Formats: sequence, structure tokens, C-alpha cells
Amino acid sequence: MGSSTSRILVDDARQVRRASYPVWVFFVVPLAALLIQIYLPLFQTLRFVAKIDLPLLVTIYFALMRRSQIRGLTIGLILGLAQDSFSRFYIGMYGLCKTMVGYLSASVGMQFDVEHPLVRVLLCLVFYLFHQFLYWVLQRAVLDQAVVFDLAGEAILAVVNALLGVALFHFLDKLRVKE
Repeated sequence: MGSSTSRILVDDARQVRRASYPVWVFFVVPLAALLIQIYLPLFQTLRFVAKIDLPLLVTIYFALMRRSQIRGLTIGLILGLAQDSFSRFYIGMYGLCKTMVGYLSASVGMQFDVEHPLVRVLLCLVFYLFHQFLYWVLQRAVLDQAVVFDLAGEAILAVVNALLGVALFHFLDKLRVKE
């Protein structure tokens, strides 16, 4: 545990560097995540893709790596509202949930070494469950819909999303600008 590469907690928030990316990455990656989320489930054989929340994973990644709460809020808001506009549900539900996830993941990104694979798996798992729980709370409290929160099903989906998130994060790491 003595070496700096095996540390998970950061002593000082100024120790961590913010990742930088080419400008096109901030447009292409979220747009690709939205298009995959919207259009692939339309094919009968690819219906399972609807259970994978790619816009959420992209929100978590950019908020963690940029380590800015304002940018985390912004990416979550934009992706959430874009996802809302293409869904058949009420506008603002995904926007609010992803905004909260973006803010919290940027806050966590300043405290932990988010390039550690174990941390990435745990954060994807926790933030997926938080997102789904917040969405359920909003459905119950704001929309007054009697919806059941299936904890076992959501836990399985959280594990699947977390594993796919780590693979996606590894791919997105390759798009970083080398310093």
C-alpha cells in the first residue's frame, strides 16, 4: 500500500489531474450513447440494450474524469433531458436524476483515484442504483404512480451496467489527450 499507484483515496483534491479530451469527444460520445440507447432497442433481437443505461455511464465517466461539479451537472442535465425528449415518459425525470448523478460523481471524483478499476466498478454500481432509486422516488412522489422498486432485478442490472461501464471507461480512456 506504500506506492502511490495502489492508493484509492486521495490526500488532497489538488493532487488529482483533470483529464482532457479533444472537443469532438464531448459531442460524439454522448450522441453515440443516446443513439444506441434509443435506436438499438427498436430491433427485436436487441431489446436487452434498453436495460443498459449508456447515457448514465457516459455521465458518470465524464463527471468522474473532469472532476468538476458544474461540468458533471451540465453533462447530466443535457444527457438526461435529451434522453427524456426521446422517451415516451415525462420530460425532466431523467434530466433530474442524471443531474444529481453527475454532481455526485464529480464530487466523488475529487476524493478518490477514479482510474482504479475496483473504484470504477463500485461507483458504477452505486450510481446506477442511486439513479434508479431516485427515478422510482420521483415516479411515486411527483407523478403519484404506484410503481414497485424491484431491488433484486435492479441489483442484477446494476452489476451488468457496472461491468459494461468499466469496459466503456477503458475505451474512453484511450481518447484522452496525452500530456
